[in-house]
Amino acid sequence: MVVDLKESREKIDRIDKEITRLFEERMEVANDVAAYKRSTGKKVYDPEREQQKLETLRSYASTEFNETAVEDLFRQIMSISRKYQYQTLGPGAATIPFEQVDHLDVNEDTHVVYFGERGAFSEQAMSEYFGDKITAFNKTTFRDVIETVANGEAKYGVVPIENTSTGSITDIYDLLVEHDITIVAEHVVKVEQALLGVKGAATEDIKEVYSHPQGLLQCAPFLEEHDIQGIEYASTAGAAKKIAEEKDKTHGAIASTRAAEVFGLDVLQERINYQSTNFTRFIIISNQKVFLKDANKISVAFEVKHVPGALYNMLANFYYNEMNLTKIESRPLHGKKWEYRFFVDLEGNLNESSVENALATMHECASNLKVLGNFETK
Repeated sequence: MVVDLKESREKIDRIDKEITRLFEERMEVANDVAAYKRSTGKKVYDPEREQQKLETLRSYASTEFNETAVEDLFRQIMSISRKYQYQTLGPGAATIPFEQVDHLDVNEDTHVVYFGERGAFSEQAMSEYFGDKITAFNKTTFRDVIETVANGEAKYGVVPIENTSTGSITDIYDLLVEHDITIVAEHVVKVEQALLGVKGAATEDIKEVYSHPQGLLQCAPFLEEHDIQGIEYASTAGAAKKIAEEKDKTHGAIASTRAAEVFGLDVLQERINYQSTNFTRFIIISNQKVFLKDANKISVAFEVKHVPGALYNMLANFYYNEMNLTKIESRPLHGKKWEYRFFVDLEGNLNESSVENALATMHECASNLKVLGNFETK
């Protein structure tokens, strides 16, 4: 029997029209459910109810394939229904404890801590962002910088979080969740790594070079070409300080030309990083939960239950609230096998209703959720 394609398509059109009518009818009922939940203070997301419903719907299907397809279809419908209910409930469904400010509070008495030694790229980022009318000091580990801000010894801290050549600095992400601090700004620095040596040294003298792991990665082809062994050190500027103290012509450092000036070293070769467009993004952190009125990027960390569809349910919030997801990273959860914490960057401002609605849904769907900050990106 030959099937008439035109007739089949017309039949599908009629079915789709009826499905659309029934979908809209269902959404009207969802609006009634939202009104009830508003009056009783009940949560929108009820995972037990949804799971029971999915099991019932699967039983209506006639084949194994259709069972799975029906579950997938209704997961989508339920997700859409939740988004609609949150929009109906309106802003304020979840309280985000952040305060909007016109500008960051900065003066000559403001203590700012940066990562690394003098001459570090973090110091450069700090100087470019804050200027010289601050009280600056340094710490030599990421943890020390963040803990110094968390305990109030410094009002702001400056640490690197991402490089265009080598990617994210994952230790920073873990520390942001571990401590009660907030990203309040970001600043991008063009990073040009140089090979530094003691006075009188030449490139061919260098057998070992010290630098932060990121610096070594950014210059790996150069090190391989010159048969130089890379040795990890706490920071690029710290490596420069180390070889200046050792005065060994066979030891070099990968750091900035500014670090060479600070520690009295020779610049043996400039711009040895393998990518000419090598930029590092630094974040400005505070223990105050504030955001600038012109903030346009939001960083969020969250965990979801280790069940099918959990991550989809979280990410769908951005689509339905017309939010642009610009980055997603995952980090393993300590002590939990094959489970992860996710970090996302979104375009938006915490005052926007779409952002409030998305975060409200995420709060109910996530096992844990933390807004890391809302800040301006240029």
